[in-house]
Parts: sequence; structure tokens; C-alpha cells
Amino acid sequence: MSDTSELGEWEFIGRRGGEPARLVPGTVIAAVPGARSLAEEAGREVGFDFLDDEAVLRMLRLRHQDEQEMFSAGFRTGVPLALIGFGAAVYWGGVAQYWESGRAQLGYLTAAAVVVLVLLGLWIRAAVVHWGDPVRQNLRARAHRYRAVAHIAREEGADVPAHYPHYGPYPFAATYRPGAEEAGLPDGEEQS
Repeated sequence: MSDTSELGEWEFIGRRGGEPARLVPGTVIAAVPGARSLAEEAGREVGFDFLDDEAVLRMLRLRHQDEQEMFSAGFRTGVPLALIGFGAAVYWGGVAQYWESGRAQLGYLTAAAVVVLVLLGLWIRAAVVHWGDPVRQNLRARAHRYRAVAHIAREEGADVPAHYPHYGPYPFAATYRPGAEEAGLPDGEEQS
């Protein structure tokens, strides 16, 4: 069952595994002149209306889904990589280094290196596919700019909770790509 199916009308999940948060209405942000001007400027840059509650809610839900998928992709290849790498190192330390034949040791090291490099390559590929997707980058760029708008609104006195929208900034892969398609939720998961 997806996280979005259990959310209230104006709720979203800000951080993977976190509690649902309530959307701060665009009118609250628009009431702060600095935040309103930043929202309008950022909106022109990334083709998004940061004061449209339904659009922002959809974007925040998609951003959470993106974070979930990123975690899953890293977990699927990262855990086997860590376990096999750790197992190979322990086996080398406890058994293989004491083999009498240098040829057997070299064969073990070669096989272990190939397996670890293949898994590392799969992990890097998953990261590149996820982080390099222009649609996902647009979503992250918009989420990053919305976070800046919300923080300006809070700093200038608006009733915006601390750490809203409850996720950290994307340090990279948040470049806006004007020609990319729009991100969407799979059928049946979208709510407003």
C-alpha cells in the first residue's frame, strides 16, 4: 500500500518514513512580500506556480515518492555490495591469505574483485539512472526552490513550521531542464 493512499486531503510526507505533514497554504506564503516575490521569480525559472496549493501538494508528494524510489534503488544494490564486500574481506583475512599457493590467492582476489566491481557498477548505474533523469531533476529543482520560498516566509514572520517542508535540500541533481516531461504518479495514487 502506498504512503499517499493514507494521507489526508492536504497532507504529504516530507521525509522517508516520517509522519504526514500539512501543507502550508499559498496564501500564508503570499502574505509575506519577500516570499511572494521569490515564489514568483522561482516560478518563472522552473515553470511552476509555488502559490498554487494543489500543484505544490502534488509536487511534494512526488518528491517523497522520488526519495522512496531513490532509497529503494540504493538499497537493492548497496546492501548486497556491502555484504559481499565485507564477506570477501573477512574470508581473505581468515582463510584465503593463508593458502599456500600464490596462484590460489590471486584467483580468489581476482574473483572477489570482479564480483565487487560488478556490484559496484550496478550500484553506480542505479544512482546515475535515478539522479540523472531530467524529469526527476526538474522535480528536485522545484522542491528545492519551494523549500527556499517556505524558509523565507518563516524567517519573515509567516506561520510556517520549522523545517517545513520537512526534508533537506538536494545538494546536487536538482538542475531544472526546460525540455523534460512532467513527473507523474502511477495511476490510482494521485490525491489532492
